[in-house]
Amino acid sequence: MGKWTRRAFITTGLVAGGSVVVGVSMRPGNQVKDLVGKLDLKDGQLIHTYIKIGSDNIITAIIPHSEMGQGVQTSLGQMLAEELDADWDQLLTEEAPAIGEYSMYSAGRGYLLAGIDFPKILIPTIDGAMMRVADSLNIQITGGSMSVRTTGALAMRIAGAATREMLRESAANSWGVPANEVVTENSHLIHLGTNRREPYAAFSSLVADMTPSQTPSLKDPSEYKIVGTNKPRRDIPAKVDGSLQFALDVRLPDMLFASVVRSPVSGGSLVSIDDREARAIDGVVDVLLIPETTVGSIGLSDTSSGEAVAVVADSYWVANQAIQKLNLQWSETGFESVSSDDIFAQFDRDITSRNERQTDRVEGAADSVFSTADKVIDADYHVPYLAHTCMEPLNATADVRDGRAEIWVGCQNPLGFRRDLASVLGLEEESVTLHNHAMGGGFGRKSRPDFAIQAAQLAQLVGRPVQLIWSREEDVRQDFYRPAVQSRFRAAFDDDRNLLAWENTYTNKNEPIEAPLIPYAVPTQDIGYVSSPTHVPFGAWRSVDHSQHGFFTESFIDEVANAAEKDPFDFRAELLQDSPRHLAVLTKAASEAQWDRPLPEGRGRGISLQESFGSIVAQVVEVTIVDGSVSVDRVVAVIDPGLAVSPDGVSAQLESGIIYGLTAALHGEITIENGAVVQGNFDDYPSVRMNEAPLIETHIINSGYDIGGAGEPGTPGIAPALANAVFDATGIRVRQLPLNNFNLNIQTEEAGAVA
Repeated sequence: MGKWTRRAFITTGLVAGGSVVVGVSMRPGNQVKDLVGKLDLKDGQLIHTYIKIGSDNIITAIIPHSEMGQGVQTSLGQMLAEELDADWDQLLTEEAPAIGEYSMYSAGRGYLLAGIDFPKILIPTIDGAMMRVADSLNIQITGGSMSVRTTGALAMRIAGAATREMLRESAANSWGVPANEVVTENSHLIHLGTNRREPYAAFSSLVADMTPSQTPSLKDPSEYKIVGTNKPRRDIPAKVDGSLQFALDVRLPDMLFASVVRSPVSGGSLVSIDDREARAIDGVVDVLLIPETTVGSIGLSDTSSGEAVAVVADSYWVANQAIQKLNLQWSETGFESVSSDDIFAQFDRDITSRNERQTDRVEGAADSVFSTADKVIDADYHVPYLAHTCMEPLNATADVRDGRAEIWVGCQNPLGFRRDLASVLGLEEESVTLHNHAMGGGFGRKSRPDFAIQAAQLAQLVGRPVQLIWSREEDVRQDFYRPAVQSRFRAAFDDDRNLLAWENTYTNKNEPIEAPLIPYAVPTQDIGYVSSPTHVPFGAWRSVDHSQHGFFTESFIDEVANAAEKDPFDFRAELLQDSPRHLAVLTKAASEAQWDRPLPEGRGRGISLQESFGSIVAQVVEVTIVDGSVSVDRVVAVIDPGLAVSPDGVSAQLESGIIYGLTAALHGEITIENGAVVQGNFDDYPSVRMNEAPLIETHIINSGYDIGGAGEPGTPGIAPALANAVFDATGIRVRQLPLNNFNLNIQTEEAGAVA
């Protein structure tokens, strides 16, 4: 029995109705019988929710997460295959359908109950309760770097190990031998006494009738043969040869195409329309008004599709050309005079007033320490709104007829999309079939169903299949943006330049709740926030609030180090003596980057450290300043994800997160004028191009801690390391982004300038 804590006891009472006895009834059983009629099994035998075995002994891992370039099917397939002792070369993967049996109870357990060491006897009860919660909320989300650390650790490993135990038991019974004499290897069962060997497929029908254990014996990492090794990505071959079907590739008989436009100021509704010129274009079928709809979102603001005007045509080109010919008048919203400057002025007022300030962390008496400190420094930082700009534009295809709906889309929450579509269309969820496709990027944007809802509404209106594609301009100007944030800091020192206190007040708290916290041992801390809402819609963006707060906190800790007259690495290291895991990552990054190696004039080096999504990442950036602009030469990144299931995959995600964050740091800025978004395409909202991409070196520390995420932790640390490198090269302290807004051609002797 594991450690039984007060928190575990209380939580169990909550999720299990206050009674262990009641909770027993919620234990997950074998769902195979419920699933058989809902899956295309062909000649395969479903033996577990996540596992089917073909007559040829090929095993298919059914993955309840969306593939959007992160390699989730490969990593989760590895975790299942490892515990199942499957032959990796004979294992396939496929995405689970959007049905309730694939709601992700493991995500609830991983997030809501993280860190609780439950007695083994209660784990089935807890999992059952989480299954009920996940099913009621339609949780099938891919995001938050959760796939490996929740579904992988708490579902795929369990499924593989439980199935392996059932196969051993079935073989032992069939052969009339003790179960401990039966071993598994490469998708085969072997009797040690006689060396009898048979494939898993020989026993699959027997196993399908058994109830899998929720607490099977799992392998020790020292036994791993598949996990921790580099395996070819399952999604790459089809992407290379062009056979992979994205939602944009869907073609249906009698299908129409559509383009949409909404009010430039969020919340506006249509007042008048002159569509004569648009309707005159050959191929235009109709011009339609899509009513506004609002659906609830988990952990985010509600999602409003907004009132929109759509052109439906026989091709997307015609639809998009015609929509530009519409003469539209939108209602006033009260925000028509708002600009980005107004928004940041509002943030400044609200931070200054500290009205209804809420706290994240309070340790010690900050006011007293600041009033008596020998030295106090302060700084204000801010970052702008950011769009997602996925490579693949937002699109969905829908066919809504005869009391049923069928949707083809690439999304991050298939069950949630199905629920919301059913609600808007006035259908039962069972009458909605959602086909989820691989995505050309998601980054949080494709967790919002507004574009899929619009496609379904249009299909319902015209009575024919409709493929809706958002233009890039519509995508950029109608996003759920990463929020703009302002953050104000103070730090206090004694007369020996020892850091005594850290104070931070920022605008608008979102997720994750720990994002503004620091790992450094500062004796007095006061971290909190004020509410300062705006009319600009916001949503999840890669690494969520870590992307803003990583820039803020790791830039200001550099300012603190400078005020203490200490090296930025040495200063951090001193404050991490009680955090050996963080210190190890930081030290590794400094060592690999040759932190103490002198750089020529005009070049600089900066460092950052950030914990997010269960992983710790340190980055060292080297820059060259040329004619007042920054050139990023080199990035050295070290990640401790606990265990890298797929080292190549972790490195690829780390590199991807760095490029994504670098784009934001150098170029990313959504500005507001007259209440509307100014930017509209890659000409005024650029991404990092190949000529700007630095050399990136990645290093992995397998520390043995719980598995952390990989898709997002690389993003938060690049901006502060870059800004700190600029300071090292120029003496300019960068406190707002993007960097390309500023002339950085100031030499170190002019230190003290602020951008």
